[in-house]
Amino acid sequence: MDPVRKFRFSLLTLVFIVCGGTIGYSLIEDWTLFESLYMTVITVATVGFKEIHELSDKGKIFTILLIIFGASSIAYTLGTLFQFMVEGQLRTILGRKKLEKKISALNGHYIVCGYGRIGRLICREFSAKPAPFIVVEQDVELCRQLEDSGYLYVHGDATRDEILLQAGIRHAKSLITAVTSDSANVYITLTARGLNPDLFILARASEEGAEIKLKRAGANKVVSPYTIGASRMAHALLRPSVVDFIEIATGDEDIELQLEEIRIASDSPLAGKTLLSSDIRKNHGIIIVGIRKLNQKILFNPGSDTSIDASDILITLGERAAIKNLDLIASGGRSAS
Repeated sequence: MDPVRKFRFSLLTLVFIVCGGTIGYSLIEDWTLFESLYMTVITVATVGFKEIHELSDKGKIFTILLIIFGASSIAYTLGTLFQFMVEGQLRTILGRKKLEKKISALNGHYIVCGYGRIGRLICREFSAKPAPFIVVEQDVELCRQLEDSGYLYVHGDATRDEILLQAGIRHAKSLITAVTSDSANVYITLTARGLNPDLFILARASEEGAEIKLKRAGANKVVSPYTIGASRMAHALLRPSVVDFIEIATGDEDIELQLEEIRIASDSPLAGKTLLSSDIRKNHGIIIVGIRKLNQKILFNPGSDTSIDASDILITLGERAAIKNLDLIASGGRSAS
């Protein structure tokens, strides 16, 4: 039985014995309820005080039974309380040690600041990918939800250096600040940029004018959920087919088509080839929508003679399994087929 349930059961048993003893003395000895309650308490607690009145033979037998059951109930209650406290503390200590060990092993991960509505959706996407991430959250109740979800987290204020250091910002790939306050997002961005100048920072903006401040603070990219939401709603009416296609290609459901980006490693067999000679379309059935070359804009709908170089990012459209296979080849591994 769960320690909490055991402790509750023991308390209920003790209350039942006290109530039963009070009623028993009142009926057997014809005492008042207060006298019966007092006698029951000193009997169950085995403190050894003198009886209020002389006990009858029936009262003495009842007292013997009350001592046996009362003392046993108190011992059981104290035992379950001790077990609950010790096991709870041990579970917390061991759980935190395990969590800290996982956090210290993170490298090239994402840091999500804020586990509100936006942060929760971001974590869901990362988990579905899956991509390594950790959440920084100040609210205790939200931290409990993070623990229940099995997500790595650090409890604290993301504007403080030591909290972001605990989240492994020195070795992080990117940071997303998604708290509701624009001023807090600015402070988090400033702190993160000071701790890791090479970090890619994505910031959330709620109010107009916040985007400029966030970029001045060091954010690489600023996103306004309200602006995106309004634009998406308008496009859903004006260009419904386009919106449906984007939802299918970027959704996390188990669907046939997926829009994904794949980075070419230096030891990949695709490096140095053209799109035509790579046979990506022929062997994998994948469409190359665009290519982002190093420090350049995205080249949309590249021609068949476009070269594939190391560090290029291919924007692909195809079946999930085929894209996963191509990603393995692009990273220098061997095809699963």
